[in-house]
Amino acid sequence: MSPRLFDGLVLPASADFHVHLREGAMLEAVTPTIKQGGVDTVFVMPNLVPPITTVEHALAYKSAIAKYTDAKCLMSLYLHPSITPATIREAKKAGIYGVKSYPAGVTTNSASGVVDYEQFYPVFKAMEEEDLVLNLHGEAPPAEDITVLNAEEAFLPTLLDLHRRFPKLRIVLEHCTTAAAVEAVKKCGPNVVGTITAHHLSLIIDDWAGDPINFCKPVAKLPSDRVALLKAATSGNPKFFLGTDSAPHPLRAKKGGLGAHDAGKCAAGVFTQPYATQLVLEAFEDAVAKGVVGQSQLSKEVLEGFLGAFGRNFYQVEPSRQKIKISAKDEKVIPMLSVSGGSGTDSTAADVVIPFRRNSPIYSLEWIQA
Repeated sequence: MSPRLFDGLVLPASADFHVHLREGAMLEAVTPTIKQGGVDTVFVMPNLVPPITTVEHALAYKSAIAKYTDAKCLMSLYLHPSITPATIREAKKAGIYGVKSYPAGVTTNSASGVVDYEQFYPVFKAMEEEDLVLNLHGEAPPAEDITVLNAEEAFLPTLLDLHRRFPKLRIVLEHCTTAAAVEAVKKCGPNVVGTITAHHLSLIIDDWAGDPINFCKPVAKLPSDRVALLKAATSGNPKFFLGTDSAPHPLRAKKGGLGAHDAGKCAAGVFTQPYATQLVLEAFEDAVAKGVVGQSQLSKEVLEGFLGAFGRNFYQVEPSRQKIKISAKDEKVIPMLSVSGGSGTDSTAADVVIPFRRNSPIYSLEWIQA
């Protein structure tokens, strides 16, 4: 058996610029797994119920998260009609880092999302002036000619238009899934970047069609799109960095119902948090084995950049002073994460979250003294 590519690798702690930590019992279960994935800095999504639309709510949520982790949490607001330029100025003073835009109806807890961006132009102008980040879920809202396969590409003209109107506004095109998205980000100026998830570096459409555990929004696309994401992530281009979009759901929700005899649409989201760094490295190693990426491309600078340095620089946060070590042992992804206090008629499914690549071999990770 040939030696593993990253066995013994030591890196600065990773940073994950797109996480969902939820509330209540789910928050308590999920938040400690941030550090398990080698991450010490996270950008936290605001799509709670109700969504986080005030600075007060964001700061209260940050305090709740801090009960379960010492990771640095960058907080955000949910773009909503109640957000005003005054809200933006208050957010800047309070240390809020960004405002997340969800097109209405595209994904989990997006019912309060955006229908028309023009109404928010005064808000975007204030964000440009205060240097807050606009985080875009880059999919067009549901329509007769929009599907999960073309929703992202249909959104890209909106990205380009917003960048044209607000050239100094820092914008993140979140969780890029297509070659077209990669090219759109490249086409924009240095204020526009894209995050890439760990699971989209591995998945294609056949991997989620019929498998609710791998189903997320935006969905994984074609093999050529996966290649484009891998090439972007290993290019050393600071426009692309890690944002896992790790999104835990109870198994009952992933199965499409609240109990053994209920059925419905399965929840969109892939849970990768406990293995964020390791899953990226596994995807890179597989890409080298398949000849998609050359091993010489994977320098420590490239790895450190994608896994944290590029994102930290964009969000203007300090480099990590902590170190992690990657080892090739006999570890496997846990089969499930237990969540206390679950509800639902099917108790066997109500209280567990199934992680991405459950029971599969995975790199081991440990924190070491810097």
